[in-house]
Amino acid sequence: MTAFENALASLADRPQDEDLPDLHLILDDRCEQPEVMFGLIHFLESFDVSAQIQAFVTVVPQLMLVASEWTRILHHRILNDGDACRLYRDILHSSNSQEPNFVRQLLEESASYHLNKREPKLALAR
Repeated sequence: MTAFENALASLADRPQDEDLPDLHLILDDRCEQPEVMFGLIHFLESFDVSAQIQAFVTVVPQLMLVASEWTRILHHRILNDGDACRLYRDILHSSNSQEPNFVRQLLEESASYHLNKREPKLALAR
C-alpha cells in the first residue's frame, strides 16, 4: 500500500493528462484494500475535470471488465457534480456520435436523466 501511495505521490509531482487513460485502468475490483483505489480516484479527480472525464469515457468499456464497481463509483461521483455531469453528458454524446458504444450510450442516458431530474423545468407564463 505504501509503495502505491509513493508512486502516486511521484506522479503528482509531474501530472500528465496523457497518463489518465492508463491510470484509470489501474482500478480493479479485486483489490483487497479499497483505500488504495480511493486514493487513486482522488488522484484522478485532481486533474482538470475535462481531461479526467475524457479519459474515463475513452476507457470505460475496458474498465467495466475489471472494475465495474469502481466504474460505478466514478460515474456517480461525476453525476453528483452539476458542471461535471453536463460536461460528461456532452463528452459521451460526442464520443457516441463518432464511435457508437452501448456502454457509453447507457452512461449518456444516465447523465441526461440525472440532469433533467436535477434541473427544475420553467413554468410557462399564462
